[in-house]
Amino acid sequence: MKKGLVLAYVDSMRTDMLELAVSEGEAPTFAKLLRRGVLVPDCVSSFPSVTPVASAEMVTGVGPDRHWIVGMNWYHRLERRYVEYGSSFEASRTFGLFRTLYDLVYNMNLGHLSPAVDTVFERLDDADLRTASTPFLIYRGRHRHEVSLEGLMRRAVDVSGLKLRQATWGPKELFYGELYASRRVPCKPTSRPGTRDEYSACCAAELASQRLFDFLLLSLPDNDHYSHRHGPDQMVDSIAAADQAFAKLVEAAGGMDGFLTDYALILTADHAQTPIHRELPIAAELDERWPVLQPSEDRPEAAQLAVSPTARAANVYLLGGEGDASAHGEVREATEAMEGVDLVAYIEADGEPLVRSMPTGPPPGAWVVVRRAGAELRFRPGDGARDLRGKRWDRDGDDGVLDLEVSDGRIRSESYPDPLGRLWSAVCAPHAGDLVVSAALGY
Repeated sequence: MKKGLVLAYVDSMRTDMLELAVSEGEAPTFAKLLRRGVLVPDCVSSFPSVTPVASAEMVTGVGPDRHWIVGMNWYHRLERRYVEYGSSFEASRTFGLFRTLYDLVYNMNLGHLSPAVDTVFERLDDADLRTASTPFLIYRGRHRHEVSLEGLMRRAVDVSGLKLRQATWGPKELFYGELYASRRVPCKPTSRPGTRDEYSACCAAELASQRLFDFLLLSLPDNDHYSHRHGPDQMVDSIAAADQAFAKLVEAAGGMDGFLTDYALILTADHAQTPIHRELPIAAELDERWPVLQPSEDRPEAAQLAVSPTARAANVYLLGGEGDASAHGEVREATEAMEGVDLVAYIEADGEPLVRSMPTGPPPGAWVVVRRAGAELRFRPGDGARDLRGKRWDRDGDDGVLDLEVSDGRIRSESYPDPLGRLWSAVCAPHAGDLVVSAALGY
């Protein structure tokens, strides 16, 4: 009998905090896995390192230049509006609760995620393997699922009159809180942050007890909510809760020996967090010089910029049309001068900054330019030195911008993990801004 595979993810889990939770005896199930498995402590997230971008990369195996999800919030050039995936309750209320919900549940998977790349669910569905997922942002698969509204979601829809009745496409077994359930399970659905691990584990345990999957994506998202509230150095308790949730799956599969006999396991996180001490009000500062498009703008045609903060990064879009290199330079200089800005990156084509009016990637021969503290580095895929993942890059300018070191023909940076690959993918994504900004630590 062939083994199945479980891809389990604990949102925002840091390696050092996992090891601390294990050393303090708070994560006994994870401790057993560490003893029997291999720990890779220096995994690198996507950029921007936020859940939608990282989740899309985990499920498709490609970066934002190919999967097209570029942040928690971004500007849709074709629809001329902001897309907001629920970065906070305040943001969702500002952009519209049900507009946000529609983008998050339907559009992210069926509209925004590139149709040119397959998800792991689609590939395995095509191979006639049984796929399953507990609530995870990227779930696109080959099986149709009707809405099964329950709990608070049903009451909210009934009160609002929203026509939230659209079917979706996902793995064979799909559980998505109060919206979708491929079968009846004795698990109480919930969409409230901080209460979702238990539901996810219950669904996974039911599937495992009946051996209903060959591949399962087990999502344990509560650690992210806890560490946002209490700080990224205080997640031992939430990792302990994730450990208890994961233990329910292990128990349902026959204990640790039975589970590892029947399934291979990848336990990972999507990204981590750092302490934040100050805000970087990039939209407000730019709005002092150029009209910035607001979420509910009465005259959107008057806006000159769209600004999409996405945690510790931001996309800035020039709305004046293609080829406006002078405006690009002015906005770039203003952005670089802001306190708390670390890096500013953009595409350069034929010696000029690229300003896109349509969601397109870079033209042939284009460079990505990244600037820090007045210094500049240009790079693109080519025949130069290799990075640690084997990709070759041509470079021109100051390697110190990204603290690059080249030895034995290899490019590395202690300050910016996989900087060329991550920045290239983020900046060249069709929905990325004309400027991509990264905040300094602490902002």
